[in-house]
Amino acid sequence: MDRSDAILLAALQKDSSLSIADLAALANVSSSACHRRIKSLEAAGFIRGYSATLDPQKLGLKLNAFVEITLTSQSSEAMAAFERAVLDYSDILECHLMSGSADYILRVCARDLEHFDSIHRDCLSRLPGVSAMRSSFAIRTIKRWRGFPVG
Repeated sequence: MDRSDAILLAALQKDSSLSIADLAALANVSSSACHRRIKSLEAAGFIRGYSATLDPQKLGLKLNAFVEITLTSQSSEAMAAFERAVLDYSDILECHLMSGSADYILRVCARDLEHFDSIHRDCLSRLPGVSAMRSSFAIRTIKRWRGFPVG
């Protein structure tokens, strides 16, 4: 990966709707070279896909919760069962295997506390092998994730 590739990755990560011509101008390469580079970056796995960034507030999702999960067992079977189950629930936005006191941290968005209670009862409480759950709520988001540092 060279400087032009890094410029393309940073630009696409910021706004994947940019045209090839605009991207080529940013990277100071021809449109055909830009297209080849992007296809090469996709094939190499640097670019996994394209998406739109949605505003959770506009969707009515005003509550961000982070849920620490401790399992009854850290066996590979117990962890695999938990991880498979997490994939079945669209209300769970992220799941991270952790070091430290919690085995996993989940990120959940909800409309309000009542909606979170519903997610807790209908989703989180049904996850297999959970011995403890601890929820924390974000009061305000200071900095949203905008992408990985490139270059």
